[in-house]
Amino acid sequence: MSFINQEEIALVKGKLTSDVSKLGKLYKLKNSPFEKRSVDHQTAKNLIKQGWEIEKTLATKTIVRRQKDYAIRFIDDVWCQLYNLGYRTMNFDEAFKIPYGSQEGEQSPIDIIAIDKETVFLIACRSSGLPQKAPSFEDIFDSLSQRIDGYRKVITQIFGKGLKVKFIFATRNLRVESESSEFERFFKTGSFYYNDNTYSYINSLIKSYKGVAHYQFLGLIFKHELINSNKIEIPCVEGDMGGKKYYMFSIEPSLLLKMGFVLHRTKANEAEFPTYQRLLVPQRLAGITKYIDNGGYFPNSIILNFSQKRHKISFEPSNRTTSSNSRFGILKIPNAYSIAYIIDGQHRLYGYANSKYKDTNTIPAVAFNDLSSSEQLEIFMDINQNQKAVSPSLRLDLEEDLFWDSDRADSRLKALRSSIIKGISVSADGALFNKISIGEDASALPFKPFYNALSKSELLPSAKGNKYEGNLAGSLYDITNENHDQEMRRAKKSIVSFINLCYNFVQDNYPEIFNKNQYFIVSPRGTFAFIGVISSLNTFISERTALSYNTTPRERFEALEKYLTALLEYIRVIPKDEEERQLTLLGSGADIRWLRFFQLIINKRFSEYEPLELVDWKERQDEDLQDTGRKYGIAIEKHMKKVVLSKIKLMYKENWELEINAIKRDCQDRAEKENEKNYKEGIKKHQSVWTEMFNINDYKTIIDKYWVKLPEDEADHPGFITFQDEFSIDIGQGLHGKSDCLRWISLFNSYRNLWAHEGTKETRLNREEVKFLERINQHFEPSYQVSYF
Repeated sequence: MSFINQEEIALVKGKLTSDVSKLGKLYKLKNSPFEKRSVDHQTAKNLIKQGWEIEKTLATKTIVRRQKDYAIRFIDDVWCQLYNLGYRTMNFDEAFKIPYGSQEGEQSPIDIIAIDKETVFLIACRSSGLPQKAPSFEDIFDSLSQRIDGYRKVITQIFGKGLKVKFIFATRNLRVESESSEFERFFKTGSFYYNDNTYSYINSLIKSYKGVAHYQFLGLIFKHELINSNKIEIPCVEGDMGGKKYYMFSIEPSLLLKMGFVLHRTKANEAEFPTYQRLLVPQRLAGITKYIDNGGYFPNSIILNFSQKRHKISFEPSNRTTSSNSRFGILKIPNAYSIAYIIDGQHRLYGYANSKYKDTNTIPAVAFNDLSSSEQLEIFMDINQNQKAVSPSLRLDLEEDLFWDSDRADSRLKALRSSIIKGISVSADGALFNKISIGEDASALPFKPFYNALSKSELLPSAKGNKYEGNLAGSLYDITNENHDQEMRRAKKSIVSFINLCYNFVQDNYPEIFNKNQYFIVSPRGTFAFIGVISSLNTFISERTALSYNTTPRERFEALEKYLTALLEYIRVIPKDEEERQLTLLGSGADIRWLRFFQLIINKRFSEYEPLELVDWKERQDEDLQDTGRKYGIAIEKHMKKVVLSKIKLMYKENWELEINAIKRDCQDRAEKENEKNYKEGIKKHQSVWTEMFNINDYKTIIDKYWVKLPEDEADHPGFITFQDEFSIDIGQGLHGKSDCLRWISLFNSYRNLWAHEGTKETRLNREEVKFLERINQHFEPSYQVSYF
């Protein structure tokens, strides 16, 4: 019995097209951020007054354009995604409606319809120009189950039986409560919710998988749904390994491509966490396809895990040999989307997708049955740590899943840091919602600066093994709670809320700072500096007040709000020359310099806030202090050279050079290199000699070797002072042996690197280090004074 009449069928078909040329032109228009019109010159003038702009002027026409409205742009973007996924029957009319009943008025608007030989997607879109809380979707969700049933009947009547129909609700810039009763009714209809994360993920699939992205796309949309009711029966061998049953078999790539699914590390797959896979490398994929089509093959197996959330595989044994515990049989696999998770071998499998051999070749596979995501992750890591390295950013992301249940405190803290960052990124009420790159989801801010900032912050304790270290005054983690999982979850919730409050404060009150890309807050260096100063302020306030790990995030934020205000008010009116100087800082230490810059701004407004690291930094910027330390250092080094060389000459007379010949050769090599360098740079006035090229370690080697040596003609040199007597200096640890006596030289050498490099202001001398140099110099030359202290 017909559900709708022929006139209605014609109306539906009349707003669809399968014309490849027409679709291509339509794609070009929809893929542009502008809507365009070709009009006469007078009409163009009127349109310009309404906000249009001229793109091109022709003899009789003017082509004008304007930015598409955000709602139209979103619909066009999703339409283009479906086109890029290979759909070639689509609506070209924006006023598309589809009946869901036979009565008059029983039809509803659909923004996009996309059809291929197997599937039909009906998509309704809602969006906002800027991120905001979503309104009610009652108009879409009301009686949705009945409408979807009607859609299926209409699709069957128009296009025939066998097509899988899926209703998709797509949103952009709308923060929704996906666990609300409204969405609960939506999900019960079997429909798919397509949000910002889904859109970004599908774009990534199209970029990485090119023409084969539709396999992963279908697995995402129809996850665990049957492709058809016919089970796939494959001869296989069942075995047991590590207490897990596994199956070895060969399968056509075309079958596995439809059943397979890759757990990419992306927020679109967050329901499957822990996830672990990287996206494909497009160039590598094309190369594999070419290799296969030229007769190449891969003898190693694809590693799979059969998910049995909705459909069960079964094994029917035929017999078992007497010489092995493995057995032959038939593996029966439900023909369902996403039933086979690809743990290893996605490049090899997807390399077959565009190959002429995808239906005729068979590829070896080893399949496990119903492994947890954590177990799949372990296999993935075991395989990849010995093959292509997991990227550092993905590794940091994976730490939550790798170490959450570790028996080591330091490993659990790694997991907690990773989890906090992801919590900040997925908090719909936070200013950084979807702004942090997580796994395969690229975004405005990289993952690592957040990780580095949390690692150095005191919001969490530090640990070695199971021993906690560092200042715990500002820690939001209770180290006395032995229920680690409970405490980690509590601390994560508290820290995520606290950091979100700080970023929300910037976004709400200083949007001109927050919304500026690569500026002081929303940038990699800004991330490190802002979280660092939040942590520093939290520790400062915690040490002065009654804040503890039980303090609410709101109370904690309110305690430091005035300090953040001081920072942001200064940045708002920062002088141009200082702004440029800070923004152009280069090198790995730029993030630390920004943190000190932030701390210094607050310190100038609130002098009581002066953390030790800021005091240290300010001292290292003191030019008078650096000059004093440099003078002490030069005096010490001159004394060492004078005393060491005079004593070695006195002890060995004309043979003194032969006695230290190994050191002499090194010094000669340095002198030759120095002279070569000077020559190439046009400096020809001075020729270095080897006796000018001693370094501190050379002096230490001589002092150590001839520690108590006396001249052979000792009687001619009464009162000779040995190296031991000359260079033994107690630096506060006692003199219990030669190594204690000489420890000061190693320390002096490290400080020498600070005062000798005048170009850097980060690795210079602080007050305590200069006092050390003063003390060493006083040991050698009590009368030598430099006026500073």
